Amino acid sequence: MLALTSPVQTPYHRLPAGAKLAALAGVTVVLFRLDSPAPLAVALAAIALLHIPGGWPFAAHALRLLRPLWPFALVIALWHLWTRDIGGGLTILLRLTAALAAANLVTMTTRLSDMIAILERLAAPFARIGLPPRRLALAIALAIRFVPVLSDRLALLSDAWRARSPRRPGWRIVTPAALATLDDADHVAEALRARGGAG
Repeated sequence: MLALTSPVQTPYHRLPAGAKLAALAGVTVVLFRLDSPAPLAVALAAIALLHIPGGWPFAAHALRLLRPLWPFALVIALWHLWTRDIGGGLTILLRLTAALAAANLVTMTTRLSDMIAILERLAAPFARIGLPPRRLALAIALAIRFVPVLSDRLALLSDAWRARSPRRPGWRIVTPAALATLDDADHVAEALRARGGAG
């Protein structure tokens, strides 16, 4: 469940995790400094082009990872249509899509162990106030990895509901989704215990 690193090898897989996370931080800062649709569209196109070395399977998987964005995109679009601020809404949507696409690119090309090692070094100062860096890094990495997994689980539950009922699933899949999440968390906890814990 945690192996979200793409099996399709790209040149980015060979880059150090620290360099990729630093580049992601820099890209995010730039994206939030751009305040009009045109430069943000160029930035999104550039990030999309970065997926080309992985080929179509890699790019298709990256597109699927953007699915969690659509409810937020719908709310933002409706609000800005209602307020007649089309440019502002487009700016926000392009910025969010570009930031998420860049983050997904890093996630797809970085092993979980490498990400934990970097986060552990960054969290080292927190040891002075009693927070174990290893556990903090593991918690952050697991949170990053769990988001697309939970999104896929919700999509599967929604599809299963639609196959059995003409009504929209809505709140009815909340309980099975929560139970599935707890089950996943239990499996992850067992795997961590089998490997000696979080350290």
